[in-house]
Amino acid sequence: MSTPRAPKVAGIDSTVPPPPHTAAAIGAPLSAMSAAVSAASGPSGGPLQDRLAGWVSDLTLLHELTESLIRTGSLDDALHEVLRAGAALVGARRGMAVLEPADGLGPALTVGLGLAHAELGTIETVPRSVTSYGRILDGLDPLPEGALPRPVAIPDLRGEEDLDPRHREVAARLGYAASYALPLATEEAGKLGALVWLYDEPAEPAERQRHLVGLYGRFATEHLARLLEVERARVRLATVSEELLPSRLPRVPGVQLAARHHTGAQGGGDWYDALPLPEGALGLAVGSVTGNGPSALAAMGRLRASLRAYAVMEGEDPVAVLSDLELLLRLTEPARSATALFAYCEPAARRIVLAGAGHTPPLVVGEHRTEYVETSLSAPLGMLSCWEAPSVELSPAPGETVLLYTDGLLRRTGDAMDRAFARLHAAASSVPKADRADPGAVADHVLRTVLPEGLDAPAAEGEDVVLLAARFE
Repeated sequence: MSTPRAPKVAGIDSTVPPPPHTAAAIGAPLSAMSAAVSAASGPSGGPLQDRLAGWVSDLTLLHELTESLIRTGSLDDALHEVLRAGAALVGARRGMAVLEPADGLGPALTVGLGLAHAELGTIETVPRSVTSYGRILDGLDPLPEGALPRPVAIPDLRGEEDLDPRHREVAARLGYAASYALPLATEEAGKLGALVWLYDEPAEPAERQRHLVGLYGRFATEHLARLLEVERARVRLATVSEELLPSRLPRVPGVQLAARHHTGAQGGGDWYDALPLPEGALGLAVGSVTGNGPSALAAMGRLRASLRAYAVMEGEDPVAVLSDLELLLRLTEPARSATALFAYCEPAARRIVLAGAGHTPPLVVGEHRTEYVETSLSAPLGMLSCWEAPSVELSPAPGETVLLYTDGLLRRTGDAMDRAFARLHAAASSVPKADRADPGAVADHVLRTVLPEGLDAPAAEGEDVVLLAARFE
């Protein structure tokens, strides 16, 4: 008579003997394990061989999963990867991850696996105190002082007599019957959040599954902690960068302004400015300093403030403005270079005089033309012992928009520069007629068309993007 098969537990056939694991066994070198397997092998094998083979299999699986996790570069991608890998380890189909760092500094994120946005919202209507992940996040389970939260399993929601009515209702609506929650916490990283996987039928992970997902969870927590610090640093740099730029654009008769600025992951030094000048004139500037991080932001702030002063004193001569700026940069920051473009605008006369130092040429967008302004070639500021280049004068027609931008917009495309310029020109040419009266709509259309994957796409993510649009009436 054959032995009856035991029921499945959380997607793992329990007739396969789960190998006992210890930290020492998991950490043993693969070569040593392989040698042990060979030594234990015989004509018919044996329990020791099975256990050693199980250890090697588990090590290989954990290695593959952690390798996939390491390749993620953002919190959102990492959380999705952790959910996917954890679901494979515990035998679940759906799950959700809640990132809520215990220090309260954020960011707070909730992502799902196999759950739509509306379904995540439905789960969040359940009082957190009665959910498995809520007991982890809010520390509702009694623990010794300083101890880390433990996993929480609810193997049969339908059979729980004391289950909260709302929890029972949501579980029935979404069709899950059990849950297993794992804390995202280590002594080094602290408590970052919780993971919860949902089962379609009553189930819970076997001991072997708990052990593997626990090991994986500890590694995932450390990886998420590193990404968290990177994200917080990026947000701080972006905040400082925004504070160094104009809080609002001036209102000058005869011209409408719009600006778009995005700080890259490394916090570069791209900037823009728009300031009213005497006699109804307007100064427009864009630029970029070399380097990234806090030092580049500080240099950008100093450069922008200096240009403002020179523009007020001699703005009608853009060449003089940039010459003074170059002298200041060379004397005060000899190890740094910068590109800049300054335009002196007389909106009433629709007249612009501009000069550029190693900067990308402006683009004029109108009903009858889309063309780059032919500026003379010149070196960036700080590259020559004495900088000077001729200015260029242009007269935009009524309704035309002049786009000033930094080369970060072109580099974000990932194309060679000639192709990137062509892409930008095509994007500006395709601005719908209904949007041409609004410089903000023109800028948004250009950004969407040049960068269809958005400003947060991984390609060239370290690059800042600046786009300043001026529409002349």
